[in-house]
Amino acid sequence: MANEARRPLSPHLQVYRLTLTMFLSGVHRVTGMALYLGTLLLAWWLIAAASDAKSFETVSWVLTSIIGRLILFGFTCALFTHMMGGIRHFIWDSGRGMEHPQREYLAQMTIWGGLILSVVVWIIAYAVR
Repeated sequence: MANEARRPLSPHLQVYRLTLTMFLSGVHRVTGMALYLGTLLLAWWLIAAASDAKSFETVSWVLTSIIGRLILFGFTCALFTHMMGGIRHFIWDSGRGMEHPQREYLAQMTIWGGLILSVVVWIIAYAVR
């Protein structure tokens, strides 16, 4: 019992200060889960396209509605944010960007890069129509 009283306590959430890189760790996991859901939408669309015209019309109606487009934009943001997080980890795996200013810069670029790439893709998609 005396040894247990002298053991250090494990850090608790009150000790930690949430940093951007800690936050992005959770964002990377959430975007990965969102990609699974987006892949189900893609599979639904492909199956409907391979089936009949009525099925394809239904899927097209859902995906071109306001809510469908918001979901697709969220999927695009999840895709690019997850990709940018993977690039950030690739840079870290090479031994670069681990110091404070570079680490924060890479974290900010993960967020901004994912958002900017998403907007650019949607602008191009609407311009081509």
